[in-house]
Amino acid sequence: MTSVAVVGTGAVGSMALWRLAGRGIPAVGFDAYAPGHDRGSAGGESRIFRTAYKEGPRYVPLLREARELWAELDRGAGRRLLTPVGGITVGPREHPAVAAVLAAARAHDLPVEVLTGRRAAERAPEYPLRDGEVMVADPDAGYLRPEPAVVAAAAAAEQAGARILRYTPVKEVRQDTTGVTVVTEDGGEHRFTHAVLAPGPWARRLLPDLPIAARAITSTWFPRRYETLFDPGRCPIAIRVGEPAYSCFPSMDGAGVKVNLHVPWRDLDSPDALERSAPPAYVRQVAAAVAATLPGLRPDPIRVATFADAFTPDGHGLLGTRGRTVIAAAFSGHGFKLAPVFGDIVADLVETGTTTRDIDHLAPNRPLRRSP
Repeated sequence: MTSVAVVGTGAVGSMALWRLAGRGIPAVGFDAYAPGHDRGSAGGESRIFRTAYKEGPRYVPLLREARELWAELDRGAGRRLLTPVGGITVGPREHPAVAAVLAAARAHDLPVEVLTGRRAAERAPEYPLRDGEVMVADPDAGYLRPEPAVVAAAAAAEQAGARILRYTPVKEVRQDTTGVTVVTEDGGEHRFTHAVLAPGPWARRLLPDLPIAARAITSTWFPRRYETLFDPGRCPIAIRVGEPAYSCFPSMDGAGVKVNLHVPWRDLDSPDALERSAPPAYVRQVAAAVAATLPGLRPDPIRVATFADAFTPDGHGLLGTRGRTVIAAAFSGHGFKLAPVFGDIVADLVETGTTTRDIDHLAPNRPLRRSP
């Protein structure tokens, strides 16, 4: 009989547990902390969901399915985890990222609009355009609440029969011809037929042969100048491309607006040694970006927080089988929005060894080279 260990109960791990348990497959989650903790990559109050995906058209079918699964999790949790306020991409008309968003939309007939002038100002007054810029509006976008989402998925998994061993860090996962052994830091050994490796920023520890880097991602919150702007019920999420480049979110608490500058993230020797503050040079850089392009915010940050994530050289995650293990790791800052469908794909791979979804671009055995 199939039995599954899920190592890591963050975004993808908790969703994998939920989808496995929903199919009646016995599953046990292992985590050094507890679902919803802030030591990994699922922190910071908000995450972007978007369907017009500049990272490539082949993600769009996965995103559409993920949206349906987010709605299913919403219903089970009795609260809104995905708020569909829409989203925009702002940047120079000729910028490659703008072209990539439009290419993904054309490939899958997504209802995006290209806005300028008054129409752009009416749609998103928080994000004024500069000369030569356009606004690409994605009505199917919105924002996710990461911590409650992970808690909801873990709770749904447990309700369906899964178990979660909290505060039980895993030291090693060994596999042989008949199954896998999960060795915990306290010396325990647990036997299963399959294992799912979803260790978040700790991926390099369990997958040392793969070129995975742990990096620090910093978020910065700025106060609003006007109560009418950045309201979480109507303000779209935004990605600005060009110079400066960043992501921006509505105000979750009515006070601070989160801005994530798009810069090379700091490499970490270990996520356990993560410094939660940010270098002053980074804070000055993001404050200058706010002062230059977001007049509705005061450019003095009121909060800074740093989280860890795992990255591959080409910026695409790792999802596939290796013997009796399923690797679901290193989603490179793009995994949260897709976590429910990734969790369901994990369940496919455990149950049948394959999936009908297109995930060839995420194969762990692909040549891992840095994207141009």
